[in-house]
Amino acid sequence: MPHASDTPIQEIRAFNRFYTNLIGALDYSRQLYVPYTLTEARVLYELNHASHLDAADLRSELCLDAGYLSRLLGKLEKAGIVERAPSERDPRRQRITLTPRGRETAGLLDERSTEAVGSLLSDVPAAERPRLATAMRTVREILSNRKGGAVASRPLLREPGPGDLGWIVQRNAALYAAEFGFNIDYEGLVARIVADFAEDHDPHLERVWIAELDGRPVGCVMCVRDDAPGTARLRLLLVEPDARGHGIGDQLVCVCVEFARGVGYREMVLWTNDILGAARTIYQRHGFVLVDEKPHRSFGVDLLGQDWQLHLGSAS
Repeated sequence: MPHASDTPIQEIRAFNRFYTNLIGALDYSRQLYVPYTLTEARVLYELNHASHLDAADLRSELCLDAGYLSRLLGKLEKAGIVERAPSERDPRRQRITLTPRGRETAGLLDERSTEAVGSLLSDVPAAERPRLATAMRTVREILSNRKGGAVASRPLLREPGPGDLGWIVQRNAALYAAEFGFNIDYEGLVARIVADFAEDHDPHLERVWIAELDGRPVGCVMCVRDDAPGTARLRLLLVEPDARGHGIGDQLVCVCVEFARGVGYREMVLWTNDILGAARTIYQRHGFVLVDEKPHRSFGVDLLGQDWQLHLGSAS
């Protein structure tokens, strides 16, 4: 008979067996109808949701053996899914990026994973779903703090899920009203931008990213086609005040620029106002150049509007 102190061990082992069977982890490729193992899918997920990753970052994040990861990346590289090159931050490290085909593959995996989870939740009564989500969050929080102190969370950049586009409108309206005194006209503008994206966008050329920290959305950015041919427009960059200082704004702009460059845009433009000093610093850091500015009165306040531009060159 197990000792009382062994009960958590047995419960965790039982839960592990139950959950791996539930999500099909032991036969992941068949579960999602894709030719990738769970480990390969996780690598693609990390590459698709981070602004940049080196091989060392992947080893650390996924706790993988260096030799095993190298062989796995070699397989994906041979299939035209990833590219390896010396890191710009440290030439001694390997920078890993998804190819255009890799981005499509990762997007397909995300889509099928979302469908699988949706199917799983369809059997859970709606009233029980919040309790289920809370329980899962509790497990993550307790096990993340297992070393006696809080483990610094790494921001996650992901595709928007149900309710996230509405969150973008609500948080933009609330934050700009609180920080800069914008009136309801700004909420109307953001609502139109988001609605246009939701109703009609090309998923191969336009994307939205949600930054998530500790399981909650804390930031966003959008890449959409501009009226000028070959031009992408960066829109609606936002980071929650209590999440600033984690480099989230920088990561959002970086992933937006890299996406635009990767799908073949020749340049990226954006419009902002001079009062957004922190955002302008990020834009400058990524090579954007101020090309025009003009005073205007919008959203109930006097502003200095600015147009910024970044030449992307050919896709790498």
